Amino acid sequence: MVTFFKTMDVTNLIRISKKKHLKFNMLLDYCIGKAAAEVKEFYLLPVDGKLIQFDRIAVNTIVKNKNGEISSCDIQYSDNLNTFNQDYLEYTSQVADSCQDRDLSDSCMVIGTSAIVETEIDGAVGMNSGIFNNPFLIWGKYKKKLFRYYLQISFQFHHTQMDGAHAGRFLANLQNEIKALKL
Repeated sequence: MVTFFKTMDVTNLIRISKKKHLKFNMLLDYCIGKAAAEVKEFYLLPVDGKLIQFDRIAVNTIVKNKNGEISSCDIQYSDNLNTFNQDYLEYTSQVADSCQDRDLSDSCMVIGTSAIVETEIDGAVGMNSGIFNNPFLIWGKYKKKLFRYYLQISFQFHHTQMDGAHAGRFLANLQNEIKALKL
């Protein structure tokens, strides 16, 4: 596994979130899906020494459930923001109420995410257990500097799935999607 760290300008997402009353993490998950959809390596997943190819991508989000614990929720990526938002709200609510994970890993290549929004972090590195080889993004609390908002993101990926150039292209795509998002 390889981990890249990148500081993203998320000012546009903050503005849209506040103006349109949309969840910041939903907007970021949408941009992650959109940026990943443009990199063919995101449709591949190394499993047991083989590369499995998928036709669809999902973004995983961690949900605080009704018991105060966390549950996992996979949301299939849709290039339509309204559809993605509806799915995000419906499925995260179901997972929070049921305390049951929503797993799409049999039908989609799932990009893992973990938002630790109560904490300012400079980065995080996950450990490759050999079980989870999915690309994974982690972020904490965004920071305001003058009139801009910045978020430090760590991006972990399996080197069999993609190399540094693909990962770099994904991060550049992600920043572009964040800046270009309009409603």
